[in-house]
Amino acid sequence: MPWSNEACAPQLLSLHSRAHKPQLLKPTCLEPVLRNKRSHRDKKPAHRNKEWPPLAATRERPEGQITMSAAAMDAGNAATLSGSKEMSLEEPKKMTREDWRKKKELEEQRKLGNAPAEVDEEGKDINPHIPQYISSVPWYIDPSKRPTLKHQRPQPEKQKQFSSSGDWYKRGVKENSITTKYRKGACENCGAMTHKKKDCFERPRRVGAKFTGTNIAPDEHLQPQLMFDYDGKRDRWNGYNPEEHMKIVEEYAKVDLAKRTLKAQKLQEELASGKLVEQANSPKHQWGEEEPNSQTEKDHNSEDEDEDKYADDIDMPGQNFDSKRRITVRNLRIREDIAKYLRNLDPNSAYYDPKTRAMRENPYANAGKNPDEVSYAGDNFVRYTGDTISMAQTQLFAWEAYDKGSEVHLQADPTKLELLYKSFKVKKEDFKEQQKESILEKYGGQEHLDAPPAELLLAQTEDYVEYSRHGTVIKGQERAVASSKYEEDVKIHNHTHIWGSYWKEGRWGYKCCHSFFKFSYCTGEAGKETANSEECIINDTIGEESVKKPQTLMEMHQEKLKEEKKKKKKKRKHRKSSSESDDEEKKHEKLKKALNAEEARLLHVKEIMQIDERKRPYSSIYETREPTEEEMEAYRMKRQRPDDPMASFLGQ
Repeated sequence: MPWSNEACAPQLLSLHSRAHKPQLLKPTCLEPVLRNKRSHRDKKPAHRNKEWPPLAATRERPEGQITMSAAAMDAGNAATLSGSKEMSLEEPKKMTREDWRKKKELEEQRKLGNAPAEVDEEGKDINPHIPQYISSVPWYIDPSKRPTLKHQRPQPEKQKQFSSSGDWYKRGVKENSITTKYRKGACENCGAMTHKKKDCFERPRRVGAKFTGTNIAPDEHLQPQLMFDYDGKRDRWNGYNPEEHMKIVEEYAKVDLAKRTLKAQKLQEELASGKLVEQANSPKHQWGEEEPNSQTEKDHNSEDEDEDKYADDIDMPGQNFDSKRRITVRNLRIREDIAKYLRNLDPNSAYYDPKTRAMRENPYANAGKNPDEVSYAGDNFVRYTGDTISMAQTQLFAWEAYDKGSEVHLQADPTKLELLYKSFKVKKEDFKEQQKESILEKYGGQEHLDAPPAELLLAQTEDYVEYSRHGTVIKGQERAVASSKYEEDVKIHNHTHIWGSYWKEGRWGYKCCHSFFKFSYCTGEAGKETANSEECIINDTIGEESVKKPQTLMEMHQEKLKEEKKKKKKKRKHRKSSSESDDEEKKHEKLKKALNAEEARLLHVKEIMQIDERKRPYSSIYETREPTEEEMEAYRMKRQRPDDPMASFLGQ
């Protein structure tokens, strides 16, 4: 109950009058506050259950101030209570440890299925396994903190609005001029309300409808702005009117009615003429046999004719229709063949278009199969079969011929282009043949072109041969030894072994006598003994060093020429070194002159910069001559660099 300072005035006066006996009065208005204070003292201090700041502040104050702070506190409580009633929202209460434990136990029981799940405002169960950061409602969406998942669902204000499947543009709207009076805001030229004068498509009138008020044009029908989704844009039947099919149904009904009337009329005529009576009395009809030109056969033929009236317009595979007869031919598609869309059931494989019944890509592309091994590799093969490649070559020839000045075009004059292309190919082949013949006549080599192919030269057989692990032949024909270009099994000068059968110290010889000379005579075992003796080896080495081959006049002349060349090279090197030294001296002199000229130029520039700008001569430092290499080097050497920390020491 709210209380005021007036209610507590007597108690406060008595407190001040009895100042010599300090005691705390307990007015009736402070009883709920003090009771709340005792309950807070009894509880243990904790960070979750803290005392209210006004109560904590009253503990260390005098008695008079305690009563004043309590009164102020109750006034604040009254204000907050009245404000909370106006907002109709409860203040958030801190959950005790016991309540928090019960809440967690309830969540566990719900997850195990022992307790019923939470229900939202629509009566739907909330999955207890949903995490708290998903199921908890933000304060800015629903302050009431009710259990719901509405904030996780698509918000209706953010959803795009699409047109329904039944909405479509109106076609064939009749324009009837009904208005007879000009309306405000209409077109000043024709009087229609759907556009203005600047957008009018009618002929500009001499006097507009605004002033005449006659011949008011009808309002155009404004088509609605339809906004379809993904499926609506690709709906082939959107905008189709099923009532259009009723025209075909009515046509068939009229044809059927006409057939029945004609059939009834024919029966009446035959009954009147007596043909049906004669057929009924005939012996074949009594035995159940039909005559070749009987009425029943005619009826069947007429029915077939009626059925085949629209047969020419029907596109049915496997049927050959004629106006008089129907012949069923062999079906165009063998039923045992696999359909294109059943060859690979992977949705990421080749795309099958149901409207055109086409599958352009290879359905076995991702299966790792060779396109030549499979029975079907897609419809793209049509692009590279027939005259497709020749057509592309002809088009390329037409472009090249047009660039070179020939007036040819594939679509405009195909016959001329075809004849020109054929003559071009013949001339090109003749030119290549003439070029080939001229090269062979000049350089030769016709015998290499007439050689048999490599398949015949390196012939292979299919004879069965078994080999062991070491490569030896177990069964079958042994491997043929490759023939050498050198002579084989040729023994000369009484040698029992061929040349090259003996090897020693990097030299080839004969195994029979250990001789290292190819055209020597065989000495047998005696030659082996002499060759193996050390004295013979030493004598041979000394003899080889001492004996020199006599030189011919040609060899002596060649050595003399080599020595002369060496002398000339030495002279050239000497001249070159001397010329290089002379060039260096000249460059040094030029650089010295360029440095002096650069110093003079810098002094001249310094003098000009000291003169006033208005008194300087025009283009005083401008030169049209290109600087030489020495001048550029002098400029680089004399250039002042302000960023260089040693620039101030250059002049010293």
